[in-house]
Amino acid sequence: MLNWRRDPGYEQRMKQLRNEIEQLRLENARLAKLNARDDALSAKRKAFLSYVDQHCLPDEFSSTPLPPTATDSSSS
Repeated sequence: MLNWRRDPGYEQRMKQLRNEIEQLRLENARLAKLNARDDALSAKRKAFLSYVDQHCLPDEFSSTPLPPTATDSSSS
């Protein structure tokens, strides 16, 4: 015969564990939304800085060098 006794706290621990798992699922969903929002803002920021770099700053401040013009390459 098996020596088995009912664990009185088992059901309570299982209920608590299910609650914790659900809280983690909700937190993961919230963090996924925040990450997607952060990625979108980063992309917009990068596009904005590129626009400013190309259109608003003098050439000497540009982070991307301009290609040589036809007059630059034909020095005699």
